[in-house]
Amino acid sequence: MVSAVVLLRIERNLINAVAEQLAGIEGISEVFSVAGQYDLVAILRVRNNQALADLVTSKMLQVDGILDSETLIAFKVYSRHDLESMFEIGFEEEA
Repeated sequence: MVSAVVLLRIERNLINAVAEQLAGIEGISEVFSVAGQYDLVAILRVRNNQALADLVTSKMLQVDGILDSETLIAFKVYSRHDLESMFEIGFEEEA
């Protein structure tokens, strides 16, 4: 699995519409509306580098309103959720 974070600058009046469109694209697991230099952050999770390239350079380019983007490819993913679920196996709370 290949994961990436895409930072996006969006036309001001299209932020919600672009977020909804992106969230509906296969391979984009989450889209966050954020404050700061960027308007949206998209979390991508795909099978391989080719799928990532297709998603970023083909599918995302079809969404109108994206002014600029920066793609950060993850080398390794650390997830608190994943770690917690690993340690919950066989764990019983004391009463």
